[in-house]
Amino acid sequence: MSDTDEKEQMSAEEQAMMDEWASMADEDGGDADDVSADAEGEDDGESDGDNARILNQDEIDSLLGFDDDSGDSGENSGVMALINSAMVNYERLPMLDIVFDRLVRLMSTSLRNLTSDNVEVSLDQVSTVRFGDYINSIPLPAMLSVFKAEEWDNNGLMVTDSALIYSIVDVLLGGRKGESSIRVEGRPYTTIESKLVEKMIHVTLTDLSTAFDPLSPVSFNLDRVETNPRFATITQSGNACVLTRLRVDMGDRGGRMEILIPYATLEPIRELLLQMFMGEKFGRDSIWETHLTEELHKTEIQLQAVLGELAVPLGEMLNWKVGDQLMLNRYTNEDIELRCGQFPMFKGPVGQRQGHIAVRIEEYIEPEEDSANS
Repeated sequence: MSDTDEKEQMSAEEQAMMDEWASMADEDGGDADDVSADAEGEDDGESDGDNARILNQDEIDSLLGFDDDSGDSGENSGVMALINSAMVNYERLPMLDIVFDRLVRLMSTSLRNLTSDNVEVSLDQVSTVRFGDYINSIPLPAMLSVFKAEEWDNNGLMVTDSALIYSIVDVLLGGRKGESSIRVEGRPYTTIESKLVEKMIHVTLTDLSTAFDPLSPVSFNLDRVETNPRFATITQSGNACVLTRLRVDMGDRGGRMEILIPYATLEPIRELLLQMFMGEKFGRDSIWETHLTEELHKTEIQLQAVLGELAVPLGEMLNWKVGDQLMLNRYTNEDIELRCGQFPMFKGPVGQRQGHIAVRIEEYIEPEEDSANS
């Protein structure tokens, strides 16, 4: 058989195989003519729309998050939303949940004493947001209180919404229970309203300091109160922050309060916040305390018996020779002082015991206040 015959036979076999494939597609409900046209790259627009559909430009923009017609900035939709949400996924701080639970209980008591009313404070959510996104989402009008953590040398933000502002003003000025507070939107807050709300803010910051005390002593002090979010910038817009949403209910009145603390502010106690503890023990372990106490009792220290002290000029001390005598202004019957390092500990008379010079401890010296504080 010649080469030409072999090629013709192979072509016939390939053609038979293509015909068989076309018949199989026709049995599945497909169109044999369309399959052939697709195989040859001649799409006449009559193929199945689901298999050959191409996205238009508007659909591509919407998928990527660049849909201008929706009024969105492009950062909260589509692929951009997935990218941005992953960038805000910071480490979780388990101890913050315990701190804010403690804050809720403290605030419930403090606000009841402040308003002389039945106040219920509840914790809605503790989440992580970026500062710029949160500032742009604050519903106005609102009071933005910038506070400073003195020991951590950084700032935080407390936002009080309009409903809570008018409710606390109504309660403190003697409004009747069961009646909703009168709201006059579209005007700035008066001096009286601002001062009354500042009292509640001071109480809340004091409770927040108390809630952090078992972890690390810190003082939160009110720095300023703003009504424009642009003037309440405490960190860069892309920095991550911990956002705590609180709900304050006073009967039929109430509102929301939000506390925003940047991660940079919590950095000094980050290691403490990463730990996980049960209940409110805040890391206290009685077993380790007992073990540490026992080991401290076994610690060896050196005590120095100070017979006397004498102030001598440096020039005279340099002229001392072997055999020189120093005269101390002390008597043999006076008590001498026992020191541990630079700290005086005990006093007692000196004597002999079993051929050795000994000191009998008769008085304990209380530490001075300056030494105790240092």
